[in-house]
Amino acid sequence: MPTSRRVSWAQLKVGILAGASLLLLGILIFLLTGNKDIFARDASLYTYMEDSAAMTEGSAVRLNGILIGSVEKITLTGEREPGRAVRFELRVKEKELRHIPVDSLVTIGAENVLGTKYLNIRQGTSPETVRAGATLRARDDQDFLEIVQSAQPILESMRQTLARIDAIVATVEAGRGSIGKLLVDETLYNRLVGILGDAQKITGAITSGTGTAGKFFYDDALYNDIRKAVADLDAIALDLRDGQGTAGKFLKDPTLYNELNKTTAELRQLLANLNSGKGTAGKLIASDELYTQLGAVLGRVDKTITVLNSGQGTLGQLLVNPSLYDSVNATSQELTSLLKDFRANPKKFLRIRVSLF
Repeated sequence: MPTSRRVSWAQLKVGILAGASLLLLGILIFLLTGNKDIFARDASLYTYMEDSAAMTEGSAVRLNGILIGSVEKITLTGEREPGRAVRFELRVKEKELRHIPVDSLVTIGAENVLGTKYLNIRQGTSPETVRAGATLRARDDQDFLEIVQSAQPILESMRQTLARIDAIVATVEAGRGSIGKLLVDETLYNRLVGILGDAQKITGAITSGTGTAGKFFYDDALYNDIRKAVADLDAIALDLRDGQGTAGKFLKDPTLYNELNKTTAELRQLLANLNSGKGTAGKLIASDELYTQLGAVLGRVDKTITVLNSGQGTLGQLLVNPSLYDSVNATSQELTSLLKDFRANPKKFLRIRVSLF
């Protein structure tokens, strides 16, 4: 039968084993769930923001995305200064302080679309690094839910656009409208096949050298004609350059230019004489004498016409008095009758009577 001493020793060994097991279990749980190095020293850093954005204590703290610590405490400061309503105390590894410049910027990031957030320290460019207890500048990023809410009108507009596109696609698939008939109706397809057949015939005719188009591509006569025309044009250009022919002399011979220049000078002299009143034409243009004479003649003509209209003189009576017209008309008629009788019986008027004393 065991003694009480052996029982106590057995219980002590069981207790020691249970304690060691619990210690090992705690270490394993800490290593599996925690991110802290039990042998590393920590340092505190601080930052201020306007809103915590639902950040919780224990959230991760990252340096350019690399985990270096956690959020130790989040408290309200009670300050009214913009951007300092919430105070974050960060617990980071002390050895990482040499990698954090003093002009680094703290932002809020999201690890996934479910909203798990963390503080991310973006490294600055300053050669000076922070020390324990330093305060980092922060930037309030818009919350993920706020971003989603702000994008809601855009998403709604996209949904409406997709609905309209779906309606258009349904209309096209049903064969309605111009595009629908273009894709569904076989009539257009048959027409296109016919057009392609005709185009193939035309291509075949051209390839075989038949027809105007075929001869245009394959007959040498047109090529020779074009070459001949080009040669003729070249010859004409050479003649012009050498001053041959009328056109060549027109371009090269200065005689025509001199004659034109002489004619221009004569025309200028003629115009000068006309403007100065020299010669008949000059007096006609510059002198008032002809104008005065023409005015006098027109005055006398006007006076004569007035006299005629008033019935004065023989011509006036002839124009105004109808009796004179009637007398002349009657005389003309009698003369006409006499001429008729003379032509009908000339002996009547040519009889000669001889009488003796």
